[in-house]
Amino acid sequence: MPIRTSTILALVIAAGTATACATQAPMTSQQSAARSASASSSAAATPTFYADVLPVLQENCQVCHVQGGLDLGGMKAPMAFVGYDETRRYATRIARAVETGYMPPWHASEEQRGVFSNERVLAPQDAETLIAWARGGTPPGDPSDAPPPKHFASSETGWSIGEPDLVIQLPEPYLVADDVEDQYVNIEVEITPEMLPEDRWVKAVEFRAGSSAVHHIIANPLGGIAPGVAPRVYPDGYGSVLRKGTTVTFNMHYHKEPGAGTAVWDQSSAAIVFYEPGEIIEHVVSGNDLGMYRFRIPPHDPDYTFSTSYTFENDSQIVWLNPHMHLRGKSALYTITRPGEEPETLLDVPRYDFNWQHTYRFAEPVLAPAGTVVDLTLAWDNSADNPYNPDPTREVGFGQPTTDEMGFGFMGFIAVEPTRYVVGEAIPAVVGNSTVVEDR
Repeated sequence: MPIRTSTILALVIAAGTATACATQAPMTSQQSAARSASASSSAAATPTFYADVLPVLQENCQVCHVQGGLDLGGMKAPMAFVGYDETRRYATRIARAVETGYMPPWHASEEQRGVFSNERVLAPQDAETLIAWARGGTPPGDPSDAPPPKHFASSETGWSIGEPDLVIQLPEPYLVADDVEDQYVNIEVEITPEMLPEDRWVKAVEFRAGSSAVHHIIANPLGGIAPGVAPRVYPDGYGSVLRKGTTVTFNMHYHKEPGAGTAVWDQSSAAIVFYEPGEIIEHVVSGNDLGMYRFRIPPHDPDYTFSTSYTFENDSQIVWLNPHMHLRGKSALYTITRPGEEPETLLDVPRYDFNWQHTYRFAEPVLAPAGTVVDLTLAWDNSADNPYNPDPTREVGFGQPTTDEMGFGFMGFIAVEPTRYVVGEAIPAVVGNSTVVEDR
């Protein structure tokens, strides 16, 4: 059941128009804006494509919806929203996707708006603009009102992180055979002295799946990808080290529909951008996976939960969170309890989506003094009401196949006190914390 390879277009088409009723969950601000736009569009001048709609698309949508747009762990937009004619064809579907909150994809709770630096949300006025344009006849307006075209690195270099300093890939194409549904294989990729003559500080890493069968890649120390995961770009002053002579093991998980004619060849790759000499590294990211391995989800259970926790031994700051489950994943909740204080919510994902496994990056690092406890509670829906559930009659535990389940709450953190490493100088044998969990 290859959910990841379902096209975004099909899901957009399926996204229905929101209907008000007393039993519905409260509307999000984006849905509220949509409702407002519906009520007021007749009273206000209809937005035009070139003056009003195109700027919204450029700032919020074109990073994916453009030729050669962003590849989020295999999730690639099937259409471009650049020109008037190509965008007008999808106007109704755009309005529905915006109104229902399906697009842009983002799954932190509404109450956490503004907490994360990489959130994908539309401002209420931008949602209103897109919906009013679609319902007002999609007028083009004056082309001279259009903003200058926006350029994206992914369209120009093939990589969203820009021109890479180093690209590594599987040494030869790997055949994912016809009969494969789930397959795990480890493939070693040697970084030769010619490729990397000295230790380097990593600024950015971007993985590229070499086929539609790639479900996820774990390739420490570089990180990895899963459906919906964006390329890793460290903020200035943050980084990790890639050592000369490193052999990177690509832990490949392939998942597809088995059957005659379904075989594919794969040669996945990763691009790396290094810091330039003279730049300063002050923070090395360490982490923990808050892994859950002992849960057993009963058959037909619509809301099974399991919890785990992590206690900080040293004064730290939390910089990102990334919950991970499979097809039955329902929700994720991280809370933080500092010594002598009441628990607070770190991250609430009320509707987990297997296709969009975001890394939630805090706009400001969250202080976690020594003794602080982070609790993680995950929930799964093993009922027949879950449309992605491969078999609600099974008891399900931890397992690698997509049709089994996982429970992780990846968390990245840094020391409170900054360090100082000058790029270009010899890198110490030990930097940061030995229990590094690479950001995905």
